[in-house]
Amino acid sequence: MAFGLKFFLVMLSMILADIAWTYYFIKVDERHSLSAGMWASLIICFGAFTTISYIADARLFFAAVLGSFIGTVIAVEFKRKQDKNKKDPQ
Repeated sequence: MAFGLKFFLVMLSMILADIAWTYYFIKVDERHSLSAGMWASLIICFGAFTTISYIADARLFFAAVLGSFIGTVIAVEFKRKQDKNKKDPQ
């Protein structure tokens, strides 16, 4: 597999892992055990793929870092917009 494709897949996996982490904490805070469990399972799946990938090629660590940042920004902004829409339905 080409390095560029691996980089993209690791970055995407970390984006999804960070989104899963964000929603995991939200669901735990809301005391929704089944939803929290589902998000926890996704964290392990995406995290394992990411970790295995950058252990095999340390250059992919940077894809994981970039994906982590992007995933957190996406999840928090999406949640913020959802909360804003709940307070101010137009």
